[in-house]
Formats: sequence, structure tokens, C-alpha cells
Amino acid sequence: MPRELLTDFELMILLAVLRADEDAYGVAIAREIETTGGRSVLLPAVYAALDRLERNDLVASTLGDPTPSRGGRAKRFFRITPRGLKAVKDTRRALVALWTGVPKLEGSER
Repeated sequence: MPRELLTDFELMILLAVLRADEDAYGVAIAREIETTGGRSVLLPAVYAALDRLERNDLVASTLGDPTPSRGGRAKRFFRITPRGLKAVKDTRRALVALWTGVPKLEGSER
């Protein structure tokens, strides 16, 4: 079976899910990407990507309890699946392999 490589946005979302751990819901995931990754994101794009990742069995979701602060609505929490974790690791390996040995990328960060 060929490796499943992720787009940059999918990779950022899955990494944000891992970083957010038990608190991985849409807003927290978007915030993690913005604060840690330095990339501004639109919340609808995050939810669309999460839906796609769930259809591809890279994340799974559960509904939390409804809360008064959300008008009685429940948060949808995400966790990475074993297949999703494998995709993250495969993508990292591919990117590191491509990065390695490129003279223009060696040494200085500029």
C-alpha cells in the first residue's frame, strides 16, 4: 500500500489536533494553527478539512455535552486515528527526505 501523504493544511490540522489533545475542537484547532503555526485560517475551512479527514479515517469525532455558553450546542471533539498518525509520520519522512541535501537550504536560515 502506498504511503498517504498530506497537504500542508491537512498536516497542520492533524498536528494541531495532536497538540490540542483532549480539547481538539474546531476553534481550538484553528487557534493552534494560528498561534503556533503562524498561519491565519478561516474556521469554515478548518471544519471542511476536518470533515474530509474524518471521511478518510484520519480523524474521528465525538460530541461533547451541550453547554449554556454555546446556546445549548455541543462541541465536536476530534482525535487522530492510527491511520492519521501514520499519514503524519509518512509525510514528515517524505518532507525531511526532500529537504535533506539541498545545498541552498543548508546552513543559514535566510
